Amino acid sequence: MINLALKYRPENLDEIIGQTHLLGISAPLRKLIEANALPHSFFYGPPGCGKTTLARVIATQLDRPFYEMNATTLKIEDLRKIFKEYTNALQKPLIFIDEVHRLSKNQQEVLLPFMENNAALVIGASTENPYYSLTAAMRSRSHLFELTALSQDKMYKYLQKIIKIEDISIEDDAAEYLVFSSGGDVRAMLNLLESSRIIQTPIKLATLKQIRPHAMQAGSSESESHYELTSAMIKSIRGSDIDAAIYYLARLIDGGEPAEFIARRLAILASEDIGNANPPALNLASSTLNIVKHIGYPEARISLSQLVIYLASSPKSNSAYLAINTALGAIKSGEIYPIPSHIKTHVKSYLYPHDFGGWVEQSYLSKPLHFYQTKKIGFEKTLWQWHEKIRSVKS
Repeated sequence: MINLALKYRPENLDEIIGQTHLLGISAPLRKLIEANALPHSFFYGPPGCGKTTLARVIATQLDRPFYEMNATTLKIEDLRKIFKEYTNALQKPLIFIDEVHRLSKNQQEVLLPFMENNAALVIGASTENPYYSLTAAMRSRSHLFELTALSQDKMYKYLQKIIKIEDISIEDDAAEYLVFSSGGDVRAMLNLLESSRIIQTPIKLATLKQIRPHAMQAGSSESESHYELTSAMIKSIRGSDIDAAIYYLARLIDGGEPAEFIARRLAILASEDIGNANPPALNLASSTLNIVKHIGYPEARISLSQLVIYLASSPKSNSAYLAINTALGAIKSGEIYPIPSHIKTHVKSYLYPHDFGGWVEQSYLSKPLHFYQTKKIGFEKTLWQWHEKIRSVKS
């Protein structure tokens, strides 16, 4: 049987689903490709969004030999052989490197001169933003493009097209589950479709859930998106309603929401909505995120439940959230002031607080600015009392 994901892999830019921000009629990436002016580029985005397919399409459109490699197994000698083979060739190859964020510094240094001389067009792909893993020299010679997960609407339309062409019988609720449980990953959707039609025709929801009990990415129910359920859980915690928060947590888990995604959202809440009113909340959220990465379901549900109950029971303060937003807003509106000369590096006029019992009267801004407003809730009240006590000490 022919693999559906391979059989229906796009062969040109117009066949690629989604990514209109990059490949629409007047989108930048499309224009660069069509003008044969694409520089070395790095694509990043979730699995199954079309990174490898796009690289293949580019190689076809530009009529370049295509070499596919993986950074985890890439050998420098193999690269040198390819470059040597095309030394005097009129058409240079396209070298595609998957998991590019895993390239070692040594591998990047080997690539640099060939990128500089355009001995090949280098395209990398990663599920993570590779910006910080690439050296400054690599970044200066390339562009970075983000691909996004496909929307459920586009996934559903594409699925309907495939089942019509392949004459596959599938029940409506099964088709819906096939789409939302794939989390924007077309390859995963087609692979599940292919396996399930071998097992049973027409394809039923129960069969799909036996193969894939939980969603691969953003879990949800058929009627409500995971965004709404996540929002409801966060708002319930913010409102200190333990039972509601646990209910929506259970809905997310039952819908197949990845434990890591839930833990990340809760870690954000621990700072945004609780902050210094109860500082240990962030520590527990960080520990939970680390734990669920290693244990997964079903045990991860217990750690998540513990964290949700703790966060819902904690005093709430968004003062840290408001303070940084206010400061950023001031900077963006043009409030940029010079650093006072007495606190610059190696300045003798700087007053070292420890020489004055821990605090001394001294300005740290060239103009008075006020961003932080304590709400004096929970431990935040104690922190403010400490702060005021420190400043009340006379030098």
